[in-house]
Amino acid sequence: MLHEAKLKEECGVFGIYGHDLELAKLAYFGIFSLQHRGQESAGIAVSDGQDLISHKGQGLVADVFNETNMAQLSRSKDIVAVAHTRYSTAGGKGIINAQPLVARYLNGGMALAHNGNLVNAASIRRKLEQEGYFFQTDSDTECILNIVARYRHGGPEVAMQQVVERVRGAYSVAMIFDDKLIGLRDPDGIRPLCLGKLGDSWVLASESCAFTAIGAELIRDVKPGELIIIDSQGLHSKILSSKSGKGGLCIFEYIYFSRPDSTINGKSIYKTREQMGRMLAKQYPVAADIVTPVPDSGRSAAVGYAKESGIHFTEGLIKNRYVARTFITPGQEERELKVRLKLSPIPEVFRDKRVVLVDDSIVRGTTIKSLINIIKSAGAKEIHVRVSSPPYISPCYYGIDTPNEADLIAANYSTEEICQFIGADSLGYLSMEGLMEALNGKPHQFCTACFTGNYFAGRVGDDD
Repeated sequence: MLHEAKLKEECGVFGIYGHDLELAKLAYFGIFSLQHRGQESAGIAVSDGQDLISHKGQGLVADVFNETNMAQLSRSKDIVAVAHTRYSTAGGKGIINAQPLVARYLNGGMALAHNGNLVNAASIRRKLEQEGYFFQTDSDTECILNIVARYRHGGPEVAMQQVVERVRGAYSVAMIFDDKLIGLRDPDGIRPLCLGKLGDSWVLASESCAFTAIGAELIRDVKPGELIIIDSQGLHSKILSSKSGKGGLCIFEYIYFSRPDSTINGKSIYKTREQMGRMLAKQYPVAADIVTPVPDSGRSAAVGYAKESGIHFTEGLIKNRYVARTFITPGQEERELKVRLKLSPIPEVFRDKRVVLVDDSIVRGTTIKSLINIIKSAGAKEIHVRVSSPPYISPCYYGIDTPNEADLIAANYSTEEICQFIGADSLGYLSMEGLMEALNGKPHQFCTACFTGNYFAGRVGDDD
């Protein structure tokens, strides 16, 4: 899947509390490892408990930060830092919406990094504006910041209790609150957040791969509805709200979003995706010569499909990692040119071969159609597409940028019609039962709204 047809996560968050550490540098490495979760902007905020400073900008982490601004952020007295890398779903693009969002006041300050999407943000914004609060961005994250600011005098537990009671939707938060590091996860646990340790210091991150990058140890996942407070007295934890039991972690964290070297809820992302591929091979076997992935998202599942089926695994598509985001072209001929710029086939791999092509999902169907044309032009005899998730039929309201239902091909056409449209010889989607078996779980333990239309945490605008 390529950029214009790929699902996009809203962001990645990172936070660290500790003494005698290069906090800004560790925060940089943390969000650098979370770059896959958002590429539009990045930011870091650090504080010594009273004086809070930050830097953020548009672009990739490596483009936003340089020796000059990192030197300004690198203060030996700092004890807490949070960082963020963003892809916008709620709120527009631009530096004004880049995070962490910062609020300064006498003898302190707050900096908030948020991953997710609030379904009742418009309603909260109206109520807060009526109460005299000002908004400087159009990001739903500022709703959380203003709620915390209103109740901050009661301390972080009181303020975050108000967030949990007033906010609906998906949110994982890493926040500087004066001299404390705060972590908060929504009661349904839709977006991921994990807790780690670096020596005597505590770390929060969207994914455990951020801990690996800085040499920290994964301790556990933050529980749904759990508040984490880290300060000079250590770590304090409290469940502010219990889970609904009707849904949980976004299923696409396992299917696509999280890095393969991450672990969520004790499950290796790589091994889970490999198991999805194995289930796919059991459900949709086919006589073929090779199994090849759509890089990079289909690789783990393709390995599993090959192992289960006994069909030879090979890399047949080479990804050009230096293709910039340029134009989104309307015509099929121009679209195929863009696909060729990003993914180039190896003719010697495909010539006269029956190919199993594995990907994590099909959104609009236009990119996989172009890719099949390219592989056929490289000499493939047959192309059998296998998808390591069920048909994607509903847009997401919880922090993933997806097309509306009219543009989701599986919402409007049968599997047979999609197969014909993309030009494949056969098409098979992993069933929900197969997906749950691969995860060793039950549907009510995950958010599967994109496959079922069951929006257990509400839709955007429900309270408006």
